[in-house]
Amino acid sequence: MKSQLRKDHLSGQWVIIASERSKRPDEFRSVRPDKMQATDPVFCPFCRGNEAKTPQEIFAVRDDGSAPDAPGWRVRVVPNKFPALTRGEMPRKMSRGIFEFMAGVGIHEVVIESPDHGLEMSDLPIRHLGEVLGAYRRRVQSIETEAQYKYIQLFKNKGREAGASLSHPHSQIVAMPIIPRRIKEEIYGADRFYDRSGECIFCRTIREEQAAEERLILANDHFAAFAPFASRFPFEMRIFPLRHEPSFSAVRDEELLSLAEILKVVLTKLKTVVSDPPYNLVLHQSPHPDQARKDWPRLARICHWYLEILPVLTHIAGFEWGTGYYINPVPPEGAAKFLRE
Repeated sequence: MKSQLRKDHLSGQWVIIASERSKRPDEFRSVRPDKMQATDPVFCPFCRGNEAKTPQEIFAVRDDGSAPDAPGWRVRVVPNKFPALTRGEMPRKMSRGIFEFMAGVGIHEVVIESPDHGLEMSDLPIRHLGEVLGAYRRRVQSIETEAQYKYIQLFKNKGREAGASLSHPHSQIVAMPIIPRRIKEEIYGADRFYDRSGECIFCRTIREEQAAEERLILANDHFAAFAPFASRFPFEMRIFPLRHEPSFSAVRDEELLSLAEILKVVLTKLKTVVSDPPYNLVLHQSPHPDQARKDWPRLARICHWYLEILPVLTHIAGFEWGTGYYINPVPPEGAAKFLRE
């Protein structure tokens, strides 16, 4: 296949699938694994027994009878000790000449996924991984009760090259008083598609990807994982719920376990067949329900939450920064086939 320019029908962004300069998927097996853990300091504030070295926990999944901020936990959520944003009332937008700004109000939390330093998401039992996902849901539900936070971003950085400062497996939750541009672009793209077709662009994408199968990695009763048609990076993946739902806070208990199953499989595949690369795991969902009803009355019909997995196997350089287009040397069809097999 010759190189192609492909359009992401949701964001409107174009991607170059550079087959002429491509790598075969199995060439990434030789990529050097991230060596972050070996260079970490001996002390880790997230490890079992060091609970007093973090801020007081907000939520935890614990053994019966264990005390807060003490051993006995399986999943633990604490405020970020060095937050990007801090709690407060809805900030007022201000301006000085043409420059606009506001106070850095928000929430910044850390989800410590396990008391064991060496256990990544792919290593956790399904039940434990379900508890991690349940902690995500619990915190999103709680933050949604505070109307000043318009968007809740959940993400995980695995490995130094993906932005992690500590190797102990953890995720982060940031709630903001504004809606990110990327999320607005997705909503506008979904809205335009609904005007043309009368259906949800996400549901249509899931249906066509499952029918075609060429980019489908795996599916179960509640979720499907596939390599996006306009993948920006090698082995980029998205996990979609089959049930139409705009907000992660509405995921059901039985869906959490199904999500844990499919997430464990795809992350294990990355670890075992693509040399355990650094990656970013990102949640996409609708804005705060009150904001959504106000600005996008039909958002519940047009939006779908999903997870995005972005392995760090290539580097963003001048062309990408200058154009906003990405060059991906691995066609998603080849990546999906490699991961399936």
